[in-house]
Amino acid sequence: MKNFYLEIKHVDKNSKARYAILHTPHGDVELPMFMPVGTLATVKSLSPEEIKSLGAGVILANTYHLHIRPGEDIVAKHGGLHKFMHYDGPILTDSGGFQVFSLADNRQIKEEGITFKSHLDGSKLFFSPEVAIGIEEKLGADIIMSFDECIPYPTTYEYTKNSTERTLRWAKRGLDAKTRDDQALFGIVQGGAYEDLRKMCALELASLPFDGYSIGGTSIGEPRDVYEKMIDYSVPYLPEDKPRYLMGVGSIDYILAGVERGVDMFDCVLPTRLARHGALYTSHGRVNIRDAKYKEDLSPLDDRCDCYTCRNYTKSYLRHLYVSDELLGKRLLTIHNVRFLISFMEKLREAIKEDKFLEFKEQYYEMFGKDKGF
Repeated sequence: MKNFYLEIKHVDKNSKARYAILHTPHGDVELPMFMPVGTLATVKSLSPEEIKSLGAGVILANTYHLHIRPGEDIVAKHGGLHKFMHYDGPILTDSGGFQVFSLADNRQIKEEGITFKSHLDGSKLFFSPEVAIGIEEKLGADIIMSFDECIPYPTTYEYTKNSTERTLRWAKRGLDAKTRDDQALFGIVQGGAYEDLRKMCALELASLPFDGYSIGGTSIGEPRDVYEKMIDYSVPYLPEDKPRYLMGVGSIDYILAGVERGVDMFDCVLPTRLARHGALYTSHGRVNIRDAKYKEDLSPLDDRCDCYTCRNYTKSYLRHLYVSDELLGKRLLTIHNVRFLISFMEKLREAIKEDKFLEFKEQYYEMFGKDKGF
């Protein structure tokens, strides 16, 4: 794709962290970046204009969920996701592979593909590499994912090997099924916690004409040291001139660990989900807005944050909205969390440019703690 390519601008002298520009059909974005998740073609409670104003570049939508409701044909009738959800920036869709993991009680895996039971009505669904690519082409995102199995943790070597080899066969089938030349297709590295399987998968995918590469099967309950090894077992074998995407990662400590190892892209529902439960990132550490100590606190949520919420409202008012279960409260808290994480990535990129990534990392570990999952 001539209109989709990675331009590496600078690599931190003391780590593998890299600053780059990703050129896409719907605009250029700076890397490393965090991508807000809009599962059902909406980032919960926020308008597309608000998402753009928060500094978001790429946002995600979920192939499995949109296939069930409203259906890819309806999205296609609108002209694709960009028009359907009124978002003019880059969009990424997953393939449904994560649902193989999350809906483990309702699926059957075979070589041809996976049979699901709909989480809505129990009706039978079938996904294969060809079906997933067909859905993603109708959805029309700028970046689409190969169909894979997100391998649970822990699993036996034999299970992991068989699954990883099948994922590679599915990746090749997905490449063959792809017909649109205006969408970038990413391969997904699996292999569980096994070094030889991760290496084998990464090398095989790197030999295929993918536009970018994802690292899957991480941040699903494995210990921190295993998470880091999964990245270490994958990244060195991926092309340096293609984007690297660590799927489903949104906690600050895990993002830092990924960037340090040369990862460019991250996504997660974490900041929006935490906000709806009253848990906030701030430059002074974590805040649980429901705590009684904020009932009479007239200070902003974060005096160093430039978001709409922090510029206009007090902790006292935000707590009042939250304990009263007012919709505005969820919106304001979501605005803050999304902006905080995007602002965090902006500062991180500047640290890379100045060869100060490691100092930046330690500053945030001190603020939030390592291995805290926030």
